Amino acid sequence: MNSIWELETFYRKRNIVIIGAGFSGLWTAISLKEKYPEKSVLIIERNRIPLGASTRNAGFACFGSLTEILADAEKMGWQKTWELVRMRFNGLEKIRKYFNPDEIDFELNGGYEIINNAEPLQYVNFVNEQLQTVTGLKTTYSLKPEKIREFGLGKSQFLIENTCEGSLHSGKLLQKLLEKCHELKIEFLFGTEVKNIAEKSNEVEVHLSEGLSVKTDKVIYCTNAFSSVFLDEDIIPARGQILLTEPIKDLKLKGTFHYDEGFYYFRNVGNRILLGGGRNRDFKTEETTALETTAFLQDHLENFLKEVVLPNQEFKIALRWSGIMAMGSEKTPLIKEISEKQLCAVRLSGMGVALAPKIGEEVTKMI
Repeated sequence: MNSIWELETFYRKRNIVIIGAGFSGLWTAISLKEKYPEKSVLIIERNRIPLGASTRNAGFACFGSLTEILADAEKMGWQKTWELVRMRFNGLEKIRKYFNPDEIDFELNGGYEIINNAEPLQYVNFVNEQLQTVTGLKTTYSLKPEKIREFGLGKSQFLIENTCEGSLHSGKLLQKLLEKCHELKIEFLFGTEVKNIAEKSNEVEVHLSEGLSVKTDKVIYCTNAFSSVFLDEDIIPARGQILLTEPIKDLKLKGTFHYDEGFYYFRNVGNRILLGGGRNRDFKTEETTALETTAFLQDHLENFLKEVVLPNQEFKIALRWSGIMAMGSEKTPLIKEISEKQLCAVRLSGMGVALAPKIGEEVTKMI
């Protein structure tokens, strides 16, 4: 049994309970507390640290590559595609406004996309014109053939630079967001799993393990790929596998890079190479919430590293890991009311770093 002290502090009733302490959970809490400082906000996270995608991604400050934008437009139309790009652009701006770039290793030194067929290039001018209203730039995407050699990308035909893309340190960004939350008096229960939710006429009861519960006026699910436990929505988990090399002497590569509609992504982390993706080689296996790596995809990524990223160069692998993203039939995030007292902000399609700051604002408007 619990003591009166525990029940009247840690497990007392709150105005809002957020489930999930990843990027969307933390940004949502910050937005809520800034708008409603008098409301009590509690974040419940089942792991000791935020897992899933937030601490296990590739550290891209993702704006989106040309072929990715073209693929999105084909799937969901230009209108929704521009809205999504705008959301990502504004999200990255918000990160820069809140935190000193040096504290989170935020570098906007441009992103690049390797393209091995000329077809997408005919859309560059059209996409640039459309993006002007989003980025304020005359040219967002431009061809940079001279950099193919500079970066040592011998096997690549075309290289497109994107000035709005960058990289950051996901762990440091999460730490800064946690500091901001503590500053705003947002409370946490880490290492605490939510078993189920019972909505009553006047409140919601969040049942935890060990027979405990916390009552609240509203629940917000920020559980992304792990939402199927609570929500019956169009959410497909997508595992992203990643590897990181040991330091490489005289590494030429600098910046963030995409290949094949963003299914492959790599960047330098200092003088190491981080490479992830390739799940389009094994879609079905990678539709999972299991945080592990597979020999098949890791071998495939090593091969990609050998052929495309570091041709004729020696390297050793230092680390391998995976993170879990949430996809759906569409790339737009799912921000909606499930009932009068329950909302969700999930399905960030691997773009959570850039989308979460704005998603927090959207959810706040619905409270």
